[in-house]
Amino acid sequence: MAAATQHTWRFFRAGGFDQVRLDTGADIANLEHLDQKLWVALSCPARGIEFDEKTLELIDLDKDGRIRYVEILAAARFACSLLKNPGELLKGSASLPLSAISDSTPEGKRLLQSAKQILNDLGKGTAIAISVDDTSDTTKIFSATIFNGDGIVPIDSTTNPVTQAVLQNIIDCMGAENDRSGKPGVNQAKVDQFFGEIATYTAWNSLVETDPSILPLGDQTKAASDALNAVRSKAEDYFARCKLAAFDARSVAAMNLTEEEYLRVASKDFSLTADEVAHFPLSRIDANRPLPLTGGLNPAWEARIAAFAKETVQPILGPREELTEADFATVTAKLVPYDKWLAARPMTSLDRLGPQRVREIEQLNAKPEIDLLLAEDIRLSEYSQQIETVDKLVRLNRDLYRLLCNFVNFRDFYARQDKAIFQVGTLYLDQRSCDLCVRVEDITKHATLATLSRAYLAYCECTRRSGDAEKITIAAAFTAGDSDYLMVGRNGVFYDRKGCDWDATIIKIVDNPISVRQAFWAPYKRAMRWIEEQITKHAVAADAAATNKLTTTATTVGTAATTPLPAPAPVTAPASVPVKPKFDVGVVAAMGVAIGGVTAAFGAILQAFFGLGPWMPIGFFAAILLISGPSMLVAWLKLRQRNLGPILDANGWAVNSRAMISIPFGSVLTAIATLPPGARRDIFDPYAPKKSAWNWILSILLWVATLAVLGGAFWNFGGLEQIAPGKFRKSQWMLDNEKSDKAAADKAAAEKAKAAPATK
Repeated sequence: MAAATQHTWRFFRAGGFDQVRLDTGADIANLEHLDQKLWVALSCPARGIEFDEKTLELIDLDKDGRIRYVEILAAARFACSLLKNPGELLKGSASLPLSAISDSTPEGKRLLQSAKQILNDLGKGTAIAISVDDTSDTTKIFSATIFNGDGIVPIDSTTNPVTQAVLQNIIDCMGAENDRSGKPGVNQAKVDQFFGEIATYTAWNSLVETDPSILPLGDQTKAASDALNAVRSKAEDYFARCKLAAFDARSVAAMNLTEEEYLRVASKDFSLTADEVAHFPLSRIDANRPLPLTGGLNPAWEARIAAFAKETVQPILGPREELTEADFATVTAKLVPYDKWLAARPMTSLDRLGPQRVREIEQLNAKPEIDLLLAEDIRLSEYSQQIETVDKLVRLNRDLYRLLCNFVNFRDFYARQDKAIFQVGTLYLDQRSCDLCVRVEDITKHATLATLSRAYLAYCECTRRSGDAEKITIAAAFTAGDSDYLMVGRNGVFYDRKGCDWDATIIKIVDNPISVRQAFWAPYKRAMRWIEEQITKHAVAADAAATNKLTTTATTVGTAATTPLPAPAPVTAPASVPVKPKFDVGVVAAMGVAIGGVTAAFGAILQAFFGLGPWMPIGFFAAILLISGPSMLVAWLKLRQRNLGPILDANGWAVNSRAMISIPFGSVLTAIATLPPGARRDIFDPYAPKKSAWNWILSILLWVATLAVLGGAFWNFGGLEQIAPGKFRKSQWMLDNEKSDKAAADKAAAEKAKAAPATK
């Protein structure tokens, strides 16, 4: 705890939260004393991010495919303990000066010596720094050396041709192991197994020297045994049938084939060795009849019986024309020791060598020499392990600080000096470039969690043809502009971190507000879309009605033209027929009511607006706020909640804080197309619609009518009382009308009074 109070941490604020600064080597060396709750991330995947996979593999101690908090601490502790100044890590250099390696500890001394040995093996003995390229290719390091400490010796590890031949035999029988130089060789386990099988095989094979009964016929014993085994079961069947025939004469007919069986075989084509007769007895069955060896045999077995007589019977019993059951038992018993010895043969991988080569290897006694070669190679195993340690240190010297700036804090993401390791490239689409693009494996799973980010996400399928077709899926965050022309199916171009371009197509959208400006215009755009839809709907209906009417009229006219005229009707006095009115009075009345309602509503709005007097500008803005305010408020609230955490969590990260994407920062992540400074713009469009004189006349008339309506309404509601001439003021006009109406009423009353007495 003392170390925790001695080190003073500094923080910077970005993304709506405090993040620790890593500006010195002491900051890295004291990471284990920084409260874990202040780390931006607690774990991240070791795949699918823009970071060296080999470095992540070395940091991933438990090899579970994830980089965790404790593994970051272990990497920082390892690097700081082997460097004189941990501040060397802040440079992020691909080469590490030898003078930077600490030689104050035994581990540091061994590592420094190994680094110098690596450079010497590479022919760079005078170099003062070692790089990742120097340590990453062990094949190149050991290409000029015989032994490399991996416990594998190739064939050329010795100049003795006899030993080389044995090593090749081991590889042929046991398979090869490739050493660090890339050459095929053998390890101690394969050597021990090979010579163990040699010893087992030799011990088994030497039994023939101590027991003569195993090879009663010498080298011909194998051929005799094979010939016997080829006919053993059939001969035993023959003698069994003959013994049964001797037991009961009535079984003779049954032991031989019936006429029906011969007829069935004879009804089709067959050869003398065909399977149709192979199951017949070896010869005709009679009581205790010997087995003939020359004639009267089943055609399918003649060749095998002849080989049996030559290879087995004759060497043991001498020449015979037939063989009794007792003779057959004698022959079989003679070869029993060989069969037992053969059945006890050990299962080995030496078959391809042959007995003679196995005996030669046993006599050569090459194992001690090969064991010495392996021991010499293993003696350098410590050096080999130190190469891996040097490689890890050089890689951490280059990559650790960058990883910390994307794990302990998100400096790379918020500082915008370099892309973060989770940003896989830039998407260009709809006159915008989106920098916040992450790789996605499962769209459905990712979108379920990423929706909580409150960001507008477009999932794009990116394809690229370079040899074999490649395909990746990304999620791009649109954080500026609007979404009017973003839709599934739109195409763009995605550039990965290597500069390779991919064809990108939107396949899914997570809809969220992009900007307050978009929310301001959203109600008006929805209203315009509704009006366009209604106009389109009515236009389609009218077009369909007109088409239907035209079709009906044409059909009626055609029918009338082909129908003969009826006979003329007798002339009668014209009847009183009611004339149908030209216009439907009900329709006219309804139209009047509708127009009146609209006019009244419009008038009420204008009356309320002009009744505000000098407050009319405030009323105008209040009306706009009333329309656009709710949409803007909802968008503003969602944009305040927009954060990076769910987007990364959906990709397997464990983000420890709400990494907010504010509105100003969002405008940086998504750049909108603008003209460059100093650019000249020619506003003349040669393909713009041409405006005729009638367009101008109609435009002028429309403006005059609009001004007249607005002026009349303004005058009607008293808006011109202060500036209009006296007789044009509404109040004066109404007063004159009242006087005129009163005079007319008085005159009418006077005339009515005069007429009253005369009537009486």
